[in-house]
Parts: sequence; structure tokens; C-alpha cells
Amino acid sequence: MSSPIDVDDKSAPTTRRRFLKGGTAVASGALLGAGAAAGAETNNLPPGIPEWMKAPGEPTGGQLYGAPSPFEEGVVKNISKTLKQYISASSRTPLQELDGIITPNGLFYERHHGGVPTIDPAQHRLMLHGLVERPLIFTIDDLRRFPSESRIHFLECSGNPGYTKPYGKTASDLVGLVSCAEWTGVSLKLVLQEAGLKPEAKWVVAEGADAAALTRSIPIEKCLEDAMLVYSQNGERLRPQQGYPLRLFLPGFEGNMSVKWLRRLHVTAEPVYSREETSKYTDLLPDGTAREFSFYMEAKSIITRPSGGQRLSAPGFHEVTGIAWSGHGKIARVEVSVDDGRNWQDARLQEPVLTRALTRFRLPWQWDGKPAVIQSRAIDETGYVQPTLAELLAVRGENYFYHNNAIWPWRIAADGEVTNALA
Repeated sequence: MSSPIDVDDKSAPTTRRRFLKGGTAVASGALLGAGAAAGAETNNLPPGIPEWMKAPGEPTGGQLYGAPSPFEEGVVKNISKTLKQYISASSRTPLQELDGIITPNGLFYERHHGGVPTIDPAQHRLMLHGLVERPLIFTIDDLRRFPSESRIHFLECSGNPGYTKPYGKTASDLVGLVSCAEWTGVSLKLVLQEAGLKPEAKWVVAEGADAAALTRSIPIEKCLEDAMLVYSQNGERLRPQQGYPLRLFLPGFEGNMSVKWLRRLHVTAEPVYSREETSKYTDLLPDGTAREFSFYMEAKSIITRPSGGQRLSAPGFHEVTGIAWSGHGKIARVEVSVDDGRNWQDARLQEPVLTRALTRFRLPWQWDGKPAVIQSRAIDETGYVQPTLAELLAVRGENYFYHNNAIWPWRIAADGEVTNALA
């Protein structure tokens, strides 16, 4: 069975160096062979002079808003081709194509309930009323006058993924409804203090300005902890798909509660029990009771390389890498198994390790060319351990839909093909 490199073994770095040195030699030979085969017409490989060195490239300012290389045109959001309609629908981040922890704005996952509105910020207002001393109406410029803050957090759909087959083929298919960004805005606590909360204020009902008027009730404790009114993402203004010109952001809470195109905050003594809190975003348990207000996204991880749809080129050294996250705080550890869950070892967590943000993990692995099953499990700072799918189903039953944070294994065949081990 495949075995990992022992990172404490002094011979391991030497082994990797030898592999990399040998791999470079093999690759160089292959490149020289390919260059010779291509002939003078396309002699872009060493020792030839590539075509792009023989003439000036695109002038400065050729793209007033930068775009990826045309050779990366396949790295796009993952949208199902079989949806009945696309107004209330979602698109997924191509997790297996990304590095680090920040999701580019153009690849950030989407979930809409009534399409994407086009909102003129000059005509948009945020109304704050209810159990406050001073009801207020803010323009976007009013909110930008408050002291700003920027924080890195993940955002995840509560249905990421469902519990029933067919399961996805790639990491994006499975858990692509999660992304991570640097969010900039104003503390909701500060804005509520400006209005003055009355003693009986226990909930804040947020409403969006989309056609669905999506509405969610938020406990006042969360509003006063780390909630934000966000107007920028990754250094630029929110895009329409992410709630331009203003959205609510609740770190660690299920994504639908971070209401986009935010137009109203109603401070109340009770939750409103909106459509999204009754017919949506609740789950039926085996005993017939319903689980509601399941705010926090539990600890979770996924290996993104190697993962479904990819192929290992040859036996030898490979880096196992992926992402982990938890709505309850920081990731404390990520364990990886390369032998179908029989043995586990700690992966290295890449800095920075932030609260309620994606965390990148890495493990050096020497693949012996035999079939293997690899998987990861996250442990957050509360001590919670990511469960298996079987463990979740045993507690929640077949009717459950939301909050599937199960371990997801990948099967590697002898020819290097990687597939979903549970499919």
C-alpha cells in the first residue's frame, strides 16, 4: 500500500531532492526531444529562442481591467448544465485549480434566489429601524464614513454538498460552494450603537434588495460579535454577484445569512420565521422534529490535489494539498490518510492560520504506483473532529439536506487516475 514520506526521517529531504533532480533531468530530456521533433517552425523549447522573445508584446494599458492568460481560459466557475432554471441557482468555485487560500473575485461561488439585480448605489439605501432609539437611513457614502476594517473569512453555502447520490466527480462538484476573501466594510456593532439598541432587542432581521427579498433573522449576539456591513471584496468594490453595493457578512455562519444587496435591518425581540427559516434551511430529523437556526458551518476539509478528475503522472514524490475551515474558529490540525483511513498523520498547515478562514494544508507523499485511497479530516480549535459520511447519516438520517461536512476520500488507480471513492 502507498506510504507517506516520514517528515522526521533525515533521509526524506534527500529522497525528495534526488527525485526532483532526477525529474528535472527527465523533463529536460523530454523537452529537448520535443523541441527537436517540432523543428525550426515551432522551436520554442530550449535551446531554441521562443517566438515571444522575437517581438514586443502587448503594450501597457492593452487591458484596462486585467484578465487571466488565455492559456488559463478553462479555469472558470463550475455551473451545472442540467438545472431547470438559472434564476434561483448556484455556481461553484474550481477549488482544484486554485492555490493558497484567497479566491479570486471572478471565481467566487454564487448562490442566488431571485437573480442578480443591477443596483445604482446612488439610489440604494440601508434602513435601520425597530427596537432602536434612533431609526436611521444610510447611503453608501454614509457607511463609508464609519471607521473601516478588513478581515479574511470564508463563505460557504449550507448545502455544500447534499447527502444523497449522485456525488460529484471533482472537488468543485463536491464542495465548490465555498470561497474565501478579504472583506472590507464597517462593523455592524458600530452601526447598531449609532442607532442605540433598546434593552429588548434580541434579533436583527436582514432583508436583501433582490427579487426574492431574501430575509434572515440573526441573533443579536452575532451582530455584536464580528458581523460586518461589507462594500469591498479583495480590495475592490463588491461585484453584483456578491451583493453590490452592500452586503451583510457573518463570519462562520451559513452563507445565506450573509444577505446580499442589503437594504433593511429590522431590530426585533423575536425571529421573523421567514421563508428561508421555515421551508428553507431547516432539516427534518429521524424522530420527526426539525432542526432550525443551524447557523454555524462545522469543521471541514477537502484534498484538492490530487483530487477527482486529475491524474498522477508517475509514481514517486507528490504533494498532497487541500483546504480546511471551520465556522467555530481556527483550524488546529489536519490529518491525512493515504491508506483508506487505517492510519493518519498530521499535515503541515500553511500560514496564515486565521479564524473562520480557509487554511491550506500540505503533506509530502511518496506514491508507490499501487492503488490507494487518500482523505483528510479537520480538527478545529474547539476539538471538534470532522466526521465520516456514515457517521453523519447515522445521526441525521436520509431526509437531511444541509450541513454535510463529511470526510471525502479520493481513489487513486494504478494508472494514476483519481476518482471519488464514494461515488
